[in-house]
Amino acid sequence: MRNKRVAAVLLALAAVVLASLVAGSAGTAANKATFQVSFNTDTAGLNDKSFNHLGNLGRLKAEKDLGLQTKVYVSATESDYLPNAVAATQWGAKAVVMNGFLLADATATAAKQFPDVKWAITDFPRVALTGTPENAYGLTFKSEQSGFLVGYLAAEMIKAQLGPSGKLKSKKIVLSAVGGKKIPSVDNWIAGYRAGAKAYDKSAKVLIDYSNDFTPATAPKCKEIALKHISQGAQAVFQVAGGCGLGALQAAKSSKVWGIGVDADQSYLGSHILTSGVKRVDTAVFTFYKLASQNKLGAGHDLVFDLKNKGQDVGKISKKAPASFIAKMNAQKAKIISGKIKVPSEL
Repeated sequence: MRNKRVAAVLLALAAVVLASLVAGSAGTAANKATFQVSFNTDTAGLNDKSFNHLGNLGRLKAEKDLGLQTKVYVSATESDYLPNAVAATQWGAKAVVMNGFLLADATATAAKQFPDVKWAITDFPRVALTGTPENAYGLTFKSEQSGFLVGYLAAEMIKAQLGPSGKLKSKKIVLSAVGGKKIPSVDNWIAGYRAGAKAYDKSAKVLIDYSNDFTPATAPKCKEIALKHISQGAQAVFQVAGGCGLGALQAAKSSKVWGIGVDADQSYLGSHILTSGVKRVDTAVFTFYKLASQNKLGAGHDLVFDLKNKGQDVGKISKKAPASFIAKMNAQKAKIISGKIKVPSEL
């Protein structure tokens, strides 16, 4: 009889332990599921094949790998920035990524209005936000480092085509840079690009113009600028204009000169793409969501991404680029990472 009572008690205890484990497991899953994050775009659209596209990949990775609930808010116009931020908090987002320099005012306002939400803005330092909110974080990039590398490689490729043995009659290295708007997150790319070209050859010339647009619908504007540069001797076109910049790369293709992509690896556009300056917006967005969901962000600060931590890189390189050229470019990369080369971030 006593043995039966002991067995009954042990069985009851086992049931309690099992129930606790199940409840704990369910609670953990529920906690993950209830942490909600949003990704808010600028006006270039979610499928701009560049900046917003990359950021969205980071959101999707957070959803898959971290089990977070995520939502996207796409801005059709600049007047949508703040209403979309408010909508994200009303939905329940505890961490919001405002994707792009142009969302700075909306980020500062929303961060002040919703102090219990963590706000991140890409391509914009926290200290530059109005009021410097404690619950705001800058996701910043040393894009000048990648810009330097693609400029160096482009100059190498053009130099090889100059003179009697090359196909170009010109004796000068001329490159093109087509920017979206003249803002720091565009100019740092171009500053690095120019510095890289001149590091290879001091006489290299870089033509620079801006479309004042980033949207795919404005691609003809970027194409027109690139064609103007090509008519002035440019043999490589670097687009730093998001969706608009696809037009610049179309101009490079039709004119049979090199095109250089930006933010995402744009080698898929064709064999005219020499390489791309890659900004790992996806890594930055995922990192922010992960730290926020684990309550490890701390007080507001900038998360900085560069070549050293693989937040910046160079995309796929054309097979036409000689291995020796790539090796020289990579030697420059090593010097940047070590600090021997300081790349300018301003024009």
